[in-house]
Amino acid sequence: MNYRQLGSSGIEVSEISLGSWLTYSGGVAKERAKACVDAAFDAGINFIDTANVYGRGAAEEVLGEALAGRERSSYVLATKVYFPMSDTDRGLSAPQIHKQIDASLQRLRTDYVDLYQCHRYDEDTPLQETMGALTEVVAAGKARHIGFSEWPVERIEASLVLPGVERWVSSQPQYSMLWRSPEAEVIPLCEREGISQIVWSPLAQGVLSGKYTPGQAPPPDSRASSQSMSGFMDRLMQAPVLEAVQRLKPVAERAGMTMPQLALAWVLRQSNVASAIVGASRPEQVRANASASGLTLDADTLVAVDEALGGVYIR
Repeated sequence: MNYRQLGSSGIEVSEISLGSWLTYSGGVAKERAKACVDAAFDAGINFIDTANVYGRGAAEEVLGEALAGRERSSYVLATKVYFPMSDTDRGLSAPQIHKQIDASLQRLRTDYVDLYQCHRYDEDTPLQETMGALTEVVAAGKARHIGFSEWPVERIEASLVLPGVERWVSSQPQYSMLWRSPEAEVIPLCEREGISQIVWSPLAQGVLSGKYTPGQAPPPDSRASSQSMSGFMDRLMQAPVLEAVQRLKPVAERAGMTMPQLALAWVLRQSNVASAIVGASRPEQVRANASASGLTLDADTLVAVDEALGGVYIR
């Protein structure tokens, strides 16, 4: 496993990280989730990402149990705040940030998280209030650093000029061969400001593994066939997308890679990407994804990827 620096933090994170969005919030049995965490550590993964809203605290509780007993300094733990946790608890106001960090720490069974992230931008709370509260969380030792996920570029820019507030070290955007929009503005801005990307859905929720065949039902043990985990896959499961992904198979073969390795190596080709977050429902998936660390793609392979996916990827 290779490691990269997380922005200006000085923290080194594994190029592949373990996420818990749909899997450990109820989509995967607790014992299998624990087995995936164990497999991640065995593979050299030191970065675990979650959020309070995943299963309304369920994912944090599973991870808190799975990580109990491990030396706290041996892993980098990230969680998030913004989405509703109840009918009245949501957003990035100062009271919510302070309330939700305490609740997350309790579920995670730890005194601090390494990275506390704003899951989205809160249009209903003044930016100064949000940044001030995050700065207080860091000063209190409850988080070492802060990050954001899917913030509009103009809001990122506005936050960077506020005086006396904590600096961001990370951005968490959706980014994959099929979803390239961060390349236009977010990545260039973050490169200039010392902010790393930790990208979610680098395998396009498993579609870039090539296991979904156009015109055929998804495999019975796949995310697309799961009622609890398939809710965000409609666009990805369209025939033109699946047909284009099938054209990647010979590209991967010529590169001597599996399809997941190709997809993960593609996002990691960006030096501003510190880590690619992958979900896993089985330990063997964790090991397979971890094997992408350190792989590189030559110029011919990058051209072949673009030719295969031309017309279906989003810029």
